[in-house]
Order: sequence, then C-alpha cells, then structure tokens
Amino acid sequence: MAKINVLPKHIADLIAAGEVVERPSSVIKELMENAIDAGATSLTVEIKNGGVTYMRVTDNGSGILRDDIRNAFVSHATSKILTEEDLHGIGTLGFRGEALASIAAVSKVDVLTRTAGEEAGTLYKIEGSEEVLLSDAGCPEGTTIVVKDLFYNTPARMKFLKKDVTEGNSVAGVVDRIALSHPEISIRFIRDDKQILVTPGNGSLKSTVYSVFGKDFSGALLETSYELNGVNVEGLVSKPTASRPNRSMQFFFLNGRLVKSMTASAALERAYKDAIMVGKFPACVLNITLPLEMVDVNVHPAKTEVRFSNERPVFDAVYYAAKNAITVKDAPNRLTLAQQEVKRQGPFKESGGEQMKLDRKSGAVKKTELPEKIEGFWAKDLPKEWKREGSSSSAKKKPPVLTASDKPVEKTAEAPEVRAAVEELKGEVAAEAPAVAASAAETPVAETPTVPAPAQTEPVPYVRKADRPAEPPKAEKPEELPLVEDLPSVPFSEETEVPDFRIIGEAFKTYILVELEGKILLVDKHAAHERILYDKIIAHKEPVQSQMLLMPVTVSLSKEEYSAVLEHADLLKEAGFEVSDFGPGLVAVREVPVMLIKEDVTQLLSEIAGKLLDKGDPTPEKLDWMYKNIACRAAVKAGDDTPPGEQEQFIEYVLAHREVRYCPHGRPILIEMTRPELEKTFGRIQLKTGPSVRNRVRRKKS
Repeated sequence: MAKINVLPKHIADLIAAGEVVERPSSVIKELMENAIDAGATSLTVEIKNGGVTYMRVTDNGSGILRDDIRNAFVSHATSKILTEEDLHGIGTLGFRGEALASIAAVSKVDVLTRTAGEEAGTLYKIEGSEEVLLSDAGCPEGTTIVVKDLFYNTPARMKFLKKDVTEGNSVAGVVDRIALSHPEISIRFIRDDKQILVTPGNGSLKSTVYSVFGKDFSGALLETSYELNGVNVEGLVSKPTASRPNRSMQFFFLNGRLVKSMTASAALERAYKDAIMVGKFPACVLNITLPLEMVDVNVHPAKTEVRFSNERPVFDAVYYAAKNAITVKDAPNRLTLAQQEVKRQGPFKESGGEQMKLDRKSGAVKKTELPEKIEGFWAKDLPKEWKREGSSSSAKKKPPVLTASDKPVEKTAEAPEVRAAVEELKGEVAAEAPAVAASAAETPVAETPTVPAPAQTEPVPYVRKADRPAEPPKAEKPEELPLVEDLPSVPFSEETEVPDFRIIGEAFKTYILVELEGKILLVDKHAAHERILYDKIIAHKEPVQSQMLLMPVTVSLSKEEYSAVLEHADLLKEAGFEVSDFGPGLVAVREVPVMLIKEDVTQLLSEIAGKLLDKGDPTPEKLDWMYKNIACRAAVKAGDDTPPGEQEQFIEYVLAHREVRYCPHGRPILIEMTRPELEKTFGRIQLKTGPSVRNRVRRKKS
C-alpha cells in the first residue's frame, strides 16, 4: 500500500471548493443567500461573459465588521450557528461556513463592506485563498463582493465550463428562483451591461412572477393559501387548462429555500388528478412554511434536498392548497349572448333619442329617431324569450372551500400511501421516457369525441385500383387532410406484392377491420399512419419541410430550457422548427413543420425543450425523438373520420412492408386472428369422436 500523505492546505482547499463551486451560478447562489441572511432588502447582481470573468453582488444588508473580514474567508467559519443544538433548527439559508472560503480558493475576490456603526468601510482582496490587501474604503452600508477570473488557478476545472451563453442562462435561472422565493426583496440582474430583470420587492408574489416569467405564465396562475397542522402553504398554482408537458415549472420553497421535494410534487399532482390530461403536469410557485424542527436541511451539499420528520402534514397541506384553488377560484368560462356596450361618440346617444345627420347635398341637418336599446341590443332585434343578464335565475353560487374536516374530492393518503405516492412519482421521474409522454398524447380515450357516431353503412367490398372507376372530386377541403395525398409511394415488386384483401369496416373509429387470406386483421390506424410518416421523414436525408407562421409565437420557458433551445437551434431547424431569441426566457417560433401547422406551438415547443434539456441523450437520439414526436402528432387520431381511400393506403403500406409491425414508440400496429381460431370461439369446430378414438380411449383406461 502506498504511503499516506497529508495534503497541503491549498490543495485541500481546491478539493473542498469543488463541492460548493461547480460553475458561476453556484457562486451567485451562495452570495445571494448570504445577502438575504444579512437582512438585505435590495440586491443587484451583475455578470460578464457568463460570470466566468466577472461577477458582482451588491446588497444593503448589515455588512461585515472589519475584525471579522478575515474570518469570513476561513473554512467552516460562520455566524449562523454556534452550538450543536442549532443544527436542529436551521432557519438561515447558509450555515456551513464553506461558501466564501471555497469561492476565494478558485478566484480573485474583492470585498467592499461597511456596518451601521463604522465610520469607514473596508476593502479586502484575496486571491487563491491568499490575502492581498486590507484597507479603508468609502462605501455605503452593506456589502459588495466582486469575483473575477473563476478557476484561473485550476485549468482542469475551467475546461469543463460551457459556453458563456449557457453559463449566463444558468446564472439567470438561479436569480429567477431566488427572486421567486423572496418577493419582498427587490432584485436587479445585469448581464453584459444590459439590465435583464428587475423585481418590485413589494412582497407580491404575482408581481414577481410577472417580472420573471412574463404575462402569459403569470396570467394562468391562481392564488392559494392554506394552513393545516402547523404547515402553511401560500403561493400560486396553474389553472388546469394551463398544464405543461413537464415538471420544469414547479417551484417549491421551504421556509424561503428552494428545494426538490417529491412529497410536495406528489401532493400537487394528486390534487390535479382527473382535472388535467394524462401526460400533463401542473405548474406552481409555492412557499411552504413549517416549524424548523420538522425538517432537516443538512442532507445535500447544495441544500436543495430535505428530509421531513413526518411527510403527512406537508402532503395534506399542499394537496388542500392546490385543490381549493382549482375548485374555488378556477371558475368555468361563461358564454353570454349579451354584446358589449360600444361607447358611441358624436351625435349618437346611449339609448333611444335622436340622431343628427347632415344632408351633404342641401347642407341641412336632419333628425332621425333611434329605437330604444336594451343591454346592447336594439329592442326590435331582441327575442322575447331571452332573459336579461343579472336576473335571479343567473345568480352565481360560490363553491364551498375544502377544509381538513371535509371529505375531499379524492381522499388524501395515509402515511404509507403518501410514501407510495412519492415512490410512484420517483419511479415516473427515473423511468420517464419521451416515448411514454408521446404515447400518452395519443391515448384514444382522450381523443375520442363525445358526439354520437353516425349510423353504420354496409361495408363496400374492396376493388383493386386498376378496376376501380374514376372517383368524383372530393368535397373535403385539401387542408383538412394535408397528408393523405403526400403518403409515400409503395414500392410494389415481387417481394412486396400486396395480397388481395377486403376492408370490412372500422371499429370505434380507431381500428380498421381487414379480411385477408383466411385471417382477420385489426389495424390501429393511428399507429399505422404514425409509422408511415416516420418512415417518410427518415427516408429523406434533408430537413423536414416547414411552414412560416403568419405571426411568430412567443413561448415562455425556464432559463435552463431557454438555454437548451438556443443551443440546439440548428437541430430544431433540421426538424422543421425555426426559433430565435426573444429576450430572457422567451423564444420566438417563426416556422413549424408543415405536418404540425394546426398543433399548439406553445405546448409543442415546451415539450421539446424539456427533452433537449436532458443531458443523457446524445444529439442523434434527440433528433430521432423529435422525428417520432412529429410523426405522432401529425398522424390521424382515434375518433377521426377516415375516408375509405385513406384506410386503403394504410393497409397497403402495412402489407407491402412486412417489417412494419410496430409504431416508432413500440406499440403494435396490427393484431390478427385466423379463421379456425374464430370458429373455435363460436363452437363451429368440434373434436370428432370416431370408433378409433373411442377404442384408444378404452385402451388407455384399461
């Protein structure tokens, strides 16, 4: 065994710094948390070149005493805790005393600080854990920390940093989350000499969300507040109609600290069960406040994972907070027949009276009587059976507020069931694959319309194309079926010759029934069309054909998703999307694949952004996933009316390509049943019991 040596102090400091400082965003997070612990009400964050060369955090907090400035940069020196008992009730964001020492070990740090009782401020410079300068300086109360040349003395760490744009977006994401966790603090973010974010600091979470994510996201949120068993939950949850394709916009803050809590996420999604579509997830910005002794935050070096002494109160409080919001405050949209009043200008009056009209030929002014008007309608045009809005029959009833004593819409789980729900969510997160989300989007139950199906007609026997008379022009508009005429041609040859078949009909507007060579085939039309489109896309070694939008669509994303989309702009272009930067957290979609021209662009790009954020998949896998997603969304859906000619194209392609038996996501395209199997089911085939059979039975018995 090799000799055991004690590492020099500077090497030990570099190793310890790697646990706290991973990239510029780690530095910004630690400095902002220290400023908040110091009682700051105003924060300014400035970075240049993604934070690699320059970072500055300025606050108006309590400052650092000159006698303590050296100790602040010593490892495990802190003012947050003093005794062992303090670890059982940590109420500050920082407490380990490692942040400043770790930052100073891998960068050049300048500190300007002054407390309320000091006449002069302090300037302190430290580079690579070595003190350079300590002197007087003129500065206001508070602290300003400037970090320059991150990892200048550790080239091995420097080469693992990403592009400046990516690192800057990561810093922006940290600033966003801290701003959401403390709406009472005004935060200003400057990036490369441009002001990117300013929050009002008035304590309003809705205003802060508006500043961070914009109008569209904040407008789809509902306020909620609930307290149960000592756990208080306040914040915003999304309307069920504003669900998202992933969990990237779920923000949980525990006593003002951003955390990743499977318990809270499971409770939130349980509250939205049966209110949103399968494969969609609610968004939220929730601050959970509970006694300090109920939670242990000293679990993870980044302090984002916590452990509860009892998960049940947290689960119940989050569940009821979300359930009350969507039950009470998410009123259904009302459709009224009353038109809005139009404020008339000039000679018109609000109701009845006279209209002054100028005769241009004679120059005389004539008076014209106006009919009486009732609530926006002319009296002569108002049907008598219509009721005026505001009558007693149209009075609204306020839905009741759920309480812990009331029976909820869905009973919350007992402690073992809470753990089961959390474990189920962990399994979903760990095993969640893009194919599952795409397959959920195509679920027949969600897509089948509720209108009654038309009366079934007699099936038309199949006639080969060569013997079929000329078809009259179709009445449907070409744009309603943009892909029927554009299906790939089937390479008919001796090896791929299509056998004679007859389309019997269609079951549940989903499965095509086909009679073929003594067998019955059930073909899933969505899976078949999806496979056809996917084969067509990958067969052409060129970008997917795209369509320019009349008006670009702006999509609000988290800073991490925003960075991933801009990084993969070329990949999106190859898949038929043209996106461009539209400001922090916003991208403008200008072109989409022709196949998806009728899809919801916002939901589509949000789903793609979540996939691009996945660091596990290489670029070819991400491109293939987008091709599969495009084919899935563009294919006919269960419940759609499919003309016989289109059904025939699906069957011909499936039968001509014997290897085509599964859709790109792995679902079977067809299931077959032979005639003997069918006749056995109906009892038409019976075992014959002739003399020879009876004799063999007797011999066996004897």
